[in-house]
Amino acid sequence: MKQRKFFGTDGIRGKVGAGKMTPELALKLGWAAGRVLSRNGTQKVIIGKDTRISGYLFESALEAGLSAAGLNVLLLGPMPTPAVAYLTRTFRAEAGVVISASHNPYYDNGIKFFSTDGSKLDDAIELEIEAELEKPLVCVESHLLGKARRIDDAAGRYIEYCKGNFPADQTLKGLKIVVDCAHGATYHIAPNVFRELGADVIAIGDKPDGLNINDKVGATAMAKICETVLVEKADLGIALDGDGDRIMMVNRHGAVVDGDQILYILAVDAQKRGILNGGVVGTVMSNLGLDLALQALDIPFVRSKVGDRYVMEMLKKNKWRIGGENSGHILNLDHGTTGDGIIAGILVLAAMRRQNASLEQLTESMKMLPQVLVNVRFEGSSNPLDSEAVKLAKADVEQQLGARGRVLLRKSGTEPLIRVMVEGDDHPQVLAHANRIADAVKAAC
Repeated sequence: MKQRKFFGTDGIRGKVGAGKMTPELALKLGWAAGRVLSRNGTQKVIIGKDTRISGYLFESALEAGLSAAGLNVLLLGPMPTPAVAYLTRTFRAEAGVVISASHNPYYDNGIKFFSTDGSKLDDAIELEIEAELEKPLVCVESHLLGKARRIDDAAGRYIEYCKGNFPADQTLKGLKIVVDCAHGATYHIAPNVFRELGADVIAIGDKPDGLNINDKVGATAMAKICETVLVEKADLGIALDGDGDRIMMVNRHGAVVDGDQILYILAVDAQKRGILNGGVVGTVMSNLGLDLALQALDIPFVRSKVGDRYVMEMLKKNKWRIGGENSGHILNLDHGTTGDGIIAGILVLAAMRRQNASLEQLTESMKMLPQVLVNVRFEGSSNPLDSEAVKLAKADVEQQLGARGRVLLRKSGTEPLIRVMVEGDDHPQVLAHANRIADAVKAAC
């Protein structure tokens, strides 16, 4: 496969106004994508975005580029990433475009594409788009220009779709739930979904201003929701990220329930109902406790590279249905084509109702091993992981941990970070090992 120049593991992402994320590139990208996508039938593309202020800029630029290539544009406004995937399917659009940098701060943004069936765009099509980017922009004749219109009922459509994934004979009546929308794309959707299913909802992170997305709220900043669950004496909390494709949860005692534990809940529930159909796909970052807990239930478990696209590839390869990441990207192919925080939350709540159990009871049989992740920022083209000092530190730690631990060093696919993960039985020891390797990585930067 040819090396991609613009697209990363999750589309194009970066700081607004620098590098790849400029108005000029967005305009050209819309045109290039339009040129490739217009070879098919419906001649229309859906655009959704999260709540960051630069979304207006990139929405307009993409719209202009697509129109110049002759494609019609349907504008959704702020909408979760999985909602764009769903609406792309239901509108039979050529593709869906999401303007979002997910869990990143407001000053970053990104652009990613979904195919007509709501799945991530194939690598081959991304390469075709990159090839078009190298060509001069040529506008179609005036009578062939694309038109744009807004879909006013997009939020309502998606709310109904989400609710349809909860058992029709059940209700959330009697549950008090804190829902943290990260001041992101789910702010006008997630609270309504759970309210309409009968829950008493306390919404936080639901007042976006264009600058506060993911700021001390959401799935990557859990302190606020943990505190709110305890103060409000809620039964649980659901934290989403800026574009709504990942979820973290909180039990009534204020303890975080991460993506690995959510995968365990969904796998066990599916096994009890006889619909698991295979095993579970995690990633190299998945906690060893998930592996061991699934082994005890004779549920197969395999690891992919980090990134929901790689989880999806392995699910399709094995013909399995459930997979995800400890960061909260949860895939259940019986309920969608991409990671969906709201629907993952609905499926956990459905399991609670079916088993008449609390969130902490559903996770008590899975023992998480201490796992420490240290992020080291680096600049330049050199790879700190090639350093002999880093390799020696890693090898020494692995020898000390033995069979009851793991070390993983990798570059982030979305940020200039080296991620240092160490896992083992003893938390102080694991923390010391992680910091030791991180110091070696810093010295090599």
